Amino acid sequence: MAMSFEQIPSNIRVPGVYAEVTNRLAQSAQSQNSRILVFGQRLSSGTVAEALPVLVTSKEQAIEYFGRGSMLALMFDTLFDNNAYTEKWAVALDDNSAGVAASGTLTVTGPATASGTINLYIGGVLVQAAVASGDVQNAIAAAINTAINANPDLPVTSTVATNVVTVTARHKGLVGNTIDIRLNYRGGLGGESTPAGINIAIVQLTGGTSNPSLNTAMAALPDEIFNYWVSPYTDAANLTALENELSDRWGPLRMLEGHAFLAYSGSVSDLNTLGNSRNCQFTSIMDASNNSPSAPHLWASALTGQVAYSATIDPARPFNTLELVGILPEPDEDKRSISERNTLLYDGISTHTVSRSGAVRIDRLITTYQLNSAGIPDASYLDANIPLTLSYIRQAVRMRISQKFPRHKLAQNGTRFGAGQAIVTPNIIRAEIIALAAELEEAALVQDLTDFKESLLVQINAADKTRVDVMMPPTLVRQFQIAAFQIAFK
Repeated sequence: MAMSFEQIPSNIRVPGVYAEVTNRLAQSAQSQNSRILVFGQRLSSGTVAEALPVLVTSKEQAIEYFGRGSMLALMFDTLFDNNAYTEKWAVALDDNSAGVAASGTLTVTGPATASGTINLYIGGVLVQAAVASGDVQNAIAAAINTAINANPDLPVTSTVATNVVTVTARHKGLVGNTIDIRLNYRGGLGGESTPAGINIAIVQLTGGTSNPSLNTAMAALPDEIFNYWVSPYTDAANLTALENELSDRWGPLRMLEGHAFLAYSGSVSDLNTLGNSRNCQFTSIMDASNNSPSAPHLWASALTGQVAYSATIDPARPFNTLELVGILPEPDEDKRSISERNTLLYDGISTHTVSRSGAVRIDRLITTYQLNSAGIPDASYLDANIPLTLSYIRQAVRMRISQKFPRHKLAQNGTRFGAGQAIVTPNIIRAEIIALAAELEEAALVQDLTDFKESLLVQINAADKTRVDVMMPPTLVRQFQIAAFQIAFK
């Protein structure tokens, strides 16, 4: 019986050796690409319009596309510091026209009785102004204002009136309220102190209102997979929109799964309230502490960069101890206790630790999913590795079956057909799935292959003879999170 060729016709009579090439046997479970998707606000100086998905390949390109000092440019700066390799995309948003930009003040009193340096941190970025002994308060305030505006990469601009410097976020919206201002973050050990005779009273940025809507950005997305999403917005409307879009993309008719990473700064009580208001296996919210100089959207960017880099290599390997590069930690007195971190991990909030050297590290990355559809506590999607691994497995199955059997006929088991025919049976599909599962087991993504084989069900649909139904029961490899020892000494 004739073999099934895809391109060489059976009626060719011209002499020659004809060879067609097909990649249907070339796909492996480890050949998936990954992409990061970043949402955030642009400035009018950016060259890329609102709601236009665009590939970003460098920090410099992000500045060109979204404007120097823009939210997106700063997010990409942190993202590239944490992950230079994973493909990165962005969808920019303009400020909400109904919004208000956050603002704060620095009120200077003097004069200076000693020379020195003002060490001011804005959003975790050091801004320095020189002071000479005898400088009066108005001159010191003017020097601070000049230093702020001399840095185009700050998330704020400033003005000065007599001895008061007013700092205003570059963007309208709630995110501006999270831009931190402080003096002498590194303290005396870091050589930072305010020159004698000077006092600077800081009023933190407040009054920012109305974030743009993520619905505008998500409506512009193509039907393609973006694996890792980073969003700066933790307001209820945008969180709900994000969860709804991801849930729809995870559905069986779209299969464009992704996972969103966000961060939130506040007290344990604040985080408890936020975490218990969410319940989605496709989002993770990191505790950005109650007193870190780095803004939460930069925490989210660093987190996404580290997770994407690690998960692209192995989605099942836990993210514990990965460093969030460029993120400044909270002071020692504000670090969460083990009891507080444990509480947050029961509230759908991911946690971090701070090393002795000041490195911020992932403690445990979980999803916000806590309750099943009946409202009963459910830990089935606790760790973020679980949906990431399931996404990997589903895409591996799709690639394997669609590429191995792209234009095949379907027959019942036991059909006697000639070798080389483009035909498939449930048992052939079953064997292919088992072979794929063996590859996934070798990659330590699934386990208990014996049970998998016994439970795997592949059959032709009773009503539609062109459809094969498969029930696949992989047992996922889980993460080593806790070691409990009892030391019974004698």
